[in-house]
Amino acid sequence: MKKLEDYVVSIPDFPEKGIIFRDVTSVLQDADGLQLAINSLQNFLKDVECDVIVGTESRGFIFGMPIAYNLHKPFVLVRKKGKLPRKTVAKEYDLEYGSATIEMHADSIKPGQKVVLVDDLIATGGTIEAAAELVEGLGGEVVKMVFVMELAGLKGRERLAKYDIDSVIIYDGK
Repeated sequence: MKKLEDYVVSIPDFPEKGIIFRDVTSVLQDADGLQLAINSLQNFLKDVECDVIVGTESRGFIFGMPIAYNLHKPFVLVRKKGKLPRKTVAKEYDLEYGSATIEMHADSIKPGQKVVLVDDLIATGGTIEAAAELVEGLGGEVVKMVFVMELAGLKGRERLAKYDIDSVIIYDGK
């Protein structure tokens, strides 16, 4: 039986020399790989009580939606600034070079709701930390964060130490 790592294509020296890019699209392009990814993420939630699944743009949508569907939970989008049509709450966060802003609808999380955050990758943790702060700002409680892959060398897990985190694949490097 194949492990999820077997479906990930690793591309050396992309986007720059010395970086090994872990391509999640190779997982999506294989029905068995996609099913294994969704099942593995969902398995992390088997003992987690939650009300809402939240996914970050855009691969968090891909992996979070089927989990929400399978668990019969609502799914909430966290998007880049300016993409949502109704009243939003926003959070700016730092990137390696510059900053970015993410938003979610102001009515998407109700006070006291237990929330699971889903994304494909945890690297430095900046995006998912900003998403968690949006959820908490609306009165939600982040009860779990799940990722397909983790780049442990970038120390995102340390940045997010106050959260319960699981990753299907953990790569030692960056």
